[in-house]
Amino acid sequence: MKKAKIYLRSVFILTVIFCTSACKSKPLNYVEYYNKVYDIDSIYRINQDTLAAIKQYRRLFRKYPPAQNERIEEYETYIKLADQYGKRFGGRKSLAKLIAQSAPNWKYKREDAEFFKLYKKYGIDSLEVEQKVTQWKKSLNQRLIDSFSIAFQRDQYNGRIYETPGLKEKDDQNAELLLWTLKNYGFPSLQKIGLYGNNNLFMPMGALLNHIAQSEHYEYFKIKLVEHVKSGECIPRDYMDLVDKHQYINYLETEYGIFQHADDLRFDTVKINQRRKAIGFPTINKSRIITRDYNNRNR
Repeated sequence: MKKAKIYLRSVFILTVIFCTSACKSKPLNYVEYYNKVYDIDSIYRINQDTLAAIKQYRRLFRKYPPAQNERIEEYETYIKLADQYGKRFGGRKSLAKLIAQSAPNWKYKREDAEFFKLYKKYGIDSLEVEQKVTQWKKSLNQRLIDSFSIAFQRDQYNGRIYETPGLKEKDDQNAELLLWTLKNYGFPSLQKIGLYGNNNLFMPMGALLNHIAQSEHYEYFKIKLVEHVKSGECIPRDYMDLVDKHQYINYLETEYGIFQHADDLRFDTVKINQRRKAIGFPTINKSRIITRDYNNRNR
């Protein structure tokens, strides 16, 4: 009987270890992350339950390394709200993560007095923040920065006047670069190449994806980039720019409600919202609310 109990206990322990290892090895799906962020944002923005939002954000960031969605900036929002309500958020360690998340937009963050005031409160001066941003920049992939700096120069060839001879060839070159990058480095995310290239060149990936929507590699990009949306490297909105621009150019029905011809009456809101949710983007109505609030804050 004693041996049987020991055997059963051993089996139980091994099962727990196996399950724990399996859970740890399971890749994180950022589509779930994004959808949860928008749910929490509604708790804060619409229901105005700040304490519940703080609690939900804390749970989310325990599971997922944080991101900073455009116009929501959930990790910064969480830290600021937690600080405001006297809730623990991880102190200097969490603030260090926030620097890395905010670094791609550092050009604009430098003008945010509240951002620096938060760091100063926890004993981090502006010089230390700048040093950490500099360290982050050094961690980027310089080879990809060089390549995409050239790509974005090509992208703006002759101001993108579509009658310009050779414009499509330049877009095709950029499509080939993206194809090579995906196969050798993965998606050229903000945490790999930043938002500004050589000579402070602005490099919004959504614009480049929009302009290569007619590439012969489009079908590959459409399928492959979903993997990078799930991994958290490709922003859902950037993916939508690629797909909906392709639909628009070919006069096909919009998939995400981003681009649509004025005389095209095909607009199924239910299907569009379902597709948006499938890649971690808010519904049409939720997007309007976020945009409205963002514009009101920045007037």
